[in-house]
Amino acid sequence: MEDTTKKTTQAVMHTETMSKSQNEHPIDSQAAVDEIMKKYDRESNVRPWKGMPDTVIKVLLAAFSLFMIYMNLFTVWDERIRRPLFVGIVIVFIFILFPSGKNHVKAQKENSIPFYDIILALAGSGSFFYFVINNRVIINHATRINQTEIILGVIGILVLAECCRRVTGIPIVVVAALFVVYAFTTGASLRKIIYNLFYTTTGVIGTPIGVCSTYIVLFIIFGAFLEATGISEFFIQCANALAGSATGGPAKVSVISSALCGMVSGSSVGNTVTTGSVTIPMMKNTGFPGSFAGAVEAASSTGGQIMPPIMGAAAFLMAEMIGVPYSSIVVRAILPAILYFSGIFLMVHLRAKRLGLKGIPKEELPKWKNLLPRLYLLIPIAALIYLICAGYTMSRAAIIATILCVVVSMFDKEHRMKPQDMFDALVTGAKNTLSIAAACGIAGIIAGVVTMTGLGQVFITAIVGISHGNLLVALFLTMICCIILGMGVPTTATYIIMATTCAPILTTGMGLNALSANMFVFYFGIVADITPPVALAAYAGSAIAKADPMQTAINATRLAIGAFLVPYIFSLNPAMLLIDTDTLGIVMIVITSFIGMFAISAALEGYTVKPINLFIRVVFAVAGLMMLYPGTVTDVAGIAIIALLMGVDIVKSKNSKKQEIAA
Repeated sequence: MEDTTKKTTQAVMHTETMSKSQNEHPIDSQAAVDEIMKKYDRESNVRPWKGMPDTVIKVLLAAFSLFMIYMNLFTVWDERIRRPLFVGIVIVFIFILFPSGKNHVKAQKENSIPFYDIILALAGSGSFFYFVINNRVIINHATRINQTEIILGVIGILVLAECCRRVTGIPIVVVAALFVVYAFTTGASLRKIIYNLFYTTTGVIGTPIGVCSTYIVLFIIFGAFLEATGISEFFIQCANALAGSATGGPAKVSVISSALCGMVSGSSVGNTVTTGSVTIPMMKNTGFPGSFAGAVEAASSTGGQIMPPIMGAAAFLMAEMIGVPYSSIVVRAILPAILYFSGIFLMVHLRAKRLGLKGIPKEELPKWKNLLPRLYLLIPIAALIYLICAGYTMSRAAIIATILCVVVSMFDKEHRMKPQDMFDALVTGAKNTLSIAAACGIAGIIAGVVTMTGLGQVFITAIVGISHGNLLVALFLTMICCIILGMGVPTTATYIIMATTCAPILTTGMGLNALSANMFVFYFGIVADITPPVALAAYAGSAIAKADPMQTAINATRLAIGAFLVPYIFSLNPAMLLIDTDTLGIVMIVITSFIGMFAISAALEGYTVKPINLFIRVVFAVAGLMMLYPGTVTDVAGIAIIALLMGVDIVKSKNSKKQEIAA
């Protein structure tokens, strides 16, 4: 993540829009950007390797990326060989790159690693490599694993937990530990727990690691190569050309560019810092308060992970988890994502109108005539989607798309990939895989305990009992669980935890279709990145804007109101996900939802065409919710109320202008 952040930030700092706001830029050096990343993104806290040792490590990382490509393209190894081999290598690299804590980064000498980290690396990876080497013997043992295998399983799990703590933080480790404790309380023996969690494909080396070692790792490598083509700079320039001159233009640029960049990056914090180092100063220079500017970027960057076609790798994982084609996930996620960003866009527009803010002068913006010839940069993304929809495996499609990144880079002198650039992309891809792999391994423990103990049924019974069969109540309780479990956890691991623990509540317990349930928990797992108290993306945005962190997080939560409402819409009315509907039904739900989102945005911002008082804001909010709730009666009533209120406001606004002119 650190290498990608540096490369992206350096690229966007050369855009035309950046140069216009340089004088008041609060982030005046790459070192400052790195410092923010280290504070809010654990992946950026790496050991200080220099010189030859650094070169050797990078060569090994690049070799790891190439090995993963080879393993997925040319081998037919058993999953119980592929997966533990992958985890063992990941453990070695994590101990090489990541110290035990943030404070150790500054305190540690260059080119050194503590002896205890060497021991842990050898013990942890050795446990998984032992499984690889003795695979057949252990499988034949089945549940009768011997004492040595139990000890190695315990060591492997504990060391993996330490790896996960280093690269993602402690929350997910604590959650996993509580699940394991629960397994013991059910009377399960240590032998049974270790066998299920370490030696079967329902635990550490379960579906999460399986997907990570195939689709996700190759997608991450693809993302690293895509970044090297300069696509983030291109997205930001396109957003500027499209919306930069509009009312409150820089904030709208932030919404559009973050949606585009975020779908590729898969990291709320990383996207907030990289694009935010450009967009947040632009917003502040236009006149937006710092806490609002940071919130716009954080909410948009977080939302980038629900934006098709990539969805920060979640689309691939969701397709595997619920057994539907990737193309189905992408198509059905479009309307909810557009509605989410429309909500942010509307609130930005209304805030700019209320503050009387203008956009960027057109002469200072990029010109379409210069941008359109660079549309070829989208070829790798378009090819990835086409190949998967055409029946290629996701692994093969990702590799072909990666090769196309190199090809399209040849048309741009500034971003033309040389051997060194390709090497750096391979290194970055390997580095960015480590945190996701560790989190997926720990998420596998949670999934394993749920499978082994039947805990999922306990959750279902509890939620259904409390809700008394009421879907809205069950959705609300599930939302709370998702936000709590998603705090401080990477997106990919968050979704795995939600899909394992919370989605079955809605599918088995409440009869919701699998796609709606998984989308619901995915949305609420993601918003944990901007929801206090653990709002890492919002805090990163506040650091760039030099604003109050908590106020920025509160603003980001308000701006992301779509993420709190849209999941309820498609859960109550699957037509939003293009399920069981026709063209007319889709058109109607789009119209009513957008009108409802406008009304709620007006209520939150206290402005339509003029400032509105508290009572009118409440009425707007109620009418907006009526429009969002599926039903002809509520739609008709809601649109009538909104039309009446808007009519009155427009008349009052015109009368006020006439009085001002007369005066």
